[in-house]
Amino acid sequence: MGVALAGRRRGIRLGVAVVVLALLAFGVVRALTAGATREDTTAAETAEVDRGEVTTEVATTGTLQAAQTRSLSFAVSGTVETVKVRPGTTVTAGQKLAAIDDADAAEAVEDAEAALDDALEALAKAEDDADSPSSCTGGNVAAALQTSYQPSPSPSPSPSASAPPSGSPAPAASATARPAKSAAPALSCSALGSRSGNGDPVLTAEQRVNQARLTLEKAEEALDGATITAPIAGKILTVGGKVGSKVSSGAAFITVADVYDMQISADFPEADADHLAVSQPAVVTLADRPGETFLATVVQVDPVGTSDGTLTRFGVVLAFDEAPAELLVGQSASVRVTTGSKDDVVRVPSTAVHDLSGATGTVRKGGTPTEVRIGLRGDQYTEITSGLTEGDVVSRS
Repeated sequence: MGVALAGRRRGIRLGVAVVVLALLAFGVVRALTAGATREDTTAAETAEVDRGEVTTEVATTGTLQAAQTRSLSFAVSGTVETVKVRPGTTVTAGQKLAAIDDADAAEAVEDAEAALDDALEALAKAEDDADSPSSCTGGNVAAALQTSYQPSPSPSPSPSASAPPSGSPAPAASATARPAKSAAPALSCSALGSRSGNGDPVLTAEQRVNQARLTLEKAEEALDGATITAPIAGKILTVGGKVGSKVSSGAAFITVADVYDMQISADFPEADADHLAVSQPAVVTLADRPGETFLATVVQVDPVGTSDGTLTRFGVVLAFDEAPAELLVGQSASVRVTTGSKDDVVRVPSTAVHDLSGATGTVRKGGTPTEVRIGLRGDQYTEITSGLTEGDVVSRS
């Protein structure tokens, strides 16, 4: 019995010793961990003044749009005969896209060509007649003779001549007293017709030719307008009808977009737009390509904003530096535009600068508030132009 009691006592002592050792170990670990935590917290609450880059950015979301979009229509009304594309089809410049029944337009061209041939024949005949006086009409000949015949005026009696005495025979009439007929010059039919008031036949024929040529040009344009061809390479966005449907002249039938030169259209609030300018660099991310970024450049900033009653926004257009392939018109994009940047300047985390007033602010250096002058202020870092030197330690917040 004494042996059993002694065994229990040894067990109790051993258990107590284990508990004491465990408590001592826990105390040491906690002390070491607490020290490390305090050091990490202290390091996290302070920052060292260094040199580096400071940038300012503004961000928003936008949509992709084609650099140019064309609405195509038929030049004449008619019934759609063929449609060779559908939305999403990629086309090349000059490719035929759709056509209407052009029978009437082709017939109009033939009639115009025949009318021009007749007008040219009439002009050739009028020019031949103008070069041949023998072909002139009687009325024109008479007019020519009346115009060309100009009798010479009778000579006036000499003042010194005295009247013959009464009863004396009258002197013989002088040959020069009779008006002489001058030979009529050769005149062309066109000249004769003009002098007789009948107009110039050649001029009339030329006017008829000009009118016939104008009519033919219009007819040929109408025939060409019965077929729609792609003016640019790109992708078909919309098709406004199908084979057999009726279309009107000038009504938009097909829309094609240049998807090889896509741009980003975005709106910025006026507070950000005030810092935007053409040629600023930007970074674009697309929802369907996570993890990828694409460089872009601001190419347009609208001078006039639009308001929804509470906020005024300004439109901005950005162009890809190198556009990725297979972009979709209208897909969303996130945009970050760099509005300012400086390299190798003294800087501190932006959260360390407080009490901003114009170009001055306050930082806590060694626990003491210190006034500093600031330059460019970015989202991550702020430039310090005076008041701190590289290597100083300041509070982060």
